[in-house]
Amino acid sequence: MARHSSKARDKDKVDYGDRVVASNRRARHNFDILDTYECGIMLRGSEVKSLREANVTIADAFGVIRNDELWLLGLYISPYKSAGTHTKLESERPRKLLVHRQELDRIVHRLDTERLTLVPMSLYFVNGKAKLELAMARGRKAVDRRQAIAKRDAERETQRALRRRTKYGD
Repeated sequence: MARHSSKARDKDKVDYGDRVVASNRRARHNFDILDTYECGIMLRGSEVKSLREANVTIADAFGVIRNDELWLLGLYISPYKSAGTHTKLESERPRKLLVHRQELDRIVHRLDTERLTLVPMSLYFVNGKAKLELAMARGRKAVDRRQAIAKRDAERETQRALRRRTKYGD
């Protein structure tokens, strides 16, 4: 009976690594991010394969508390192309998020006391498992967004001026 070396077994394993599948870039523009949590996400069947191909949209998703559980609504995972017809799943079904009880209690308490929203920031894989970075955020008004843009532009200009000054030795 032939035995494989550990190198041969390691070579056959597929390394999915840690990689970001989708990110919500507009979230930092529309919200003030107060706190972030890493959550597991319950997926079914071919949804994982579809995620690995980055066929997902998290821009319209948000988190809610239902029956003392954390759920993600509005996450769109397109159906996997090679999946059979009997395994077709609903693309925007509610998906349960997995967090520790203490974190869930902390989230529920803050949502009850402050006017906050749960916004998904990014969806990624860690050691082959799908994870979601969920942020506790406060919505910005249009005036706040304009002020944030003006502040960011001013900081960028000062950094450019400092670089020019040190580069040319003024």
